[in-house]
Amino acid sequence: MKETVQGAQVVHRLSQVLRTVSAAMPHGIGTSDVARSTSLPRPTAHRLLASLAAEGFLDHDQRTGRWLLGPELYLMGSVAAERYDVTGIAREHVRALAEATGESAFFSVRRGDESVCLLREDGAFPIRSFVLYEGKRFPLGVASAGLAILAFLPEDAIERYLAHSDLSREFGAEHDRESLRARIAETRATGYAVNPELIVTGSWGMGAAVFDGAGQPAWALSLTGIESRFTAERRPELGSLLLQHAHALTTRLRSSGSA
Repeated sequence: MKETVQGAQVVHRLSQVLRTVSAAMPHGIGTSDVARSTSLPRPTAHRLLASLAAEGFLDHDQRTGRWLLGPELYLMGSVAAERYDVTGIAREHVRALAEATGESAFFSVRRGDESVCLLREDGAFPIRSFVLYEGKRFPLGVASAGLAILAFLPEDAIERYLAHSDLSREFGAEHDRESLRARIAETRATGYAVNPELIVTGSWGMGAAVFDGAGQPAWALSLTGIESRFTAERRPELGSLLLQHAHALTTRLRSSGSA
């Protein structure tokens, strides 16, 4: 039993390290930052990083000291894409949103208690927000994509998540449980989520959930841009466009069997 627990702990730590490096792509991340993000002692973090690199799951840039995802993950991802990749279908909707609005458009997936950005397409408007990019992870309830997904989970799942999550420590008082409950209610009422510069000052976002075959929010389409582009007068128009594409994408994923 002790060996089983220790083995599970190692797997958990390795997955933490891999996720941390993934979130830092494409620039990579140093050992100390990995240790800080995973709450591991630096020697432990370095040992895990080196072990993953030895197996080809990570690369180590000797010049900068940064760790990056390795070729073995690329090969595995290529194989897994045959089952899980829905970006080929989603890309058309992301591009259409960017072209229609001029803003940056995104497609994100739910992964446990997080949303992970899979696609980004920039619109024609020259000033952009870089809060969200491919590979970036946020806890559910943070950023418009994660809020859109969280809001349409079953009520008991939302309450379980809020009970064990304290997002306010990292993301500020606007992300305490009562504030999140209020934004969840607003999202359900309108159908789309709004992030009024809660992560970076001046950067707004809006998102709509995309549902799987069981009717669960598995993905999200979202838009980000500067405050002046998300006025009270324009938000209903953007929200309606997001909902149209989210509904169309849900229908396409279900009919294709990908959902």
